Amino acid sequence: MYTTRTCPFCKMQKDYLGSKNISYDEILVDENPQEAQKMIEISGQMGVPFTVIDKDSQRITILGFDRQKIDEELGLANN
Repeated sequence: MYTTRTCPFCKMQKDYLGSKNISYDEILVDENPQEAQKMIEISGQMGVPFTVIDKDSQRITILGFDRQKIDEELGLANN
């Protein structure tokens, strides 16, 4: 998950994933320009949170804190 330290939606998403016991790797793009560039190449934009889920040999990307899409992609819809 690409985030910044000051993004309130990033904090909300991290809190949400924590409440569901979902582990993730956090990449702070405000502290790492190379990772910020990588995020822009993948997403075509600079918004955060930007989540990348590698699932069943495909890459799912989610821009913003989209709880419904996160639940759907991680199989959390009924949890």
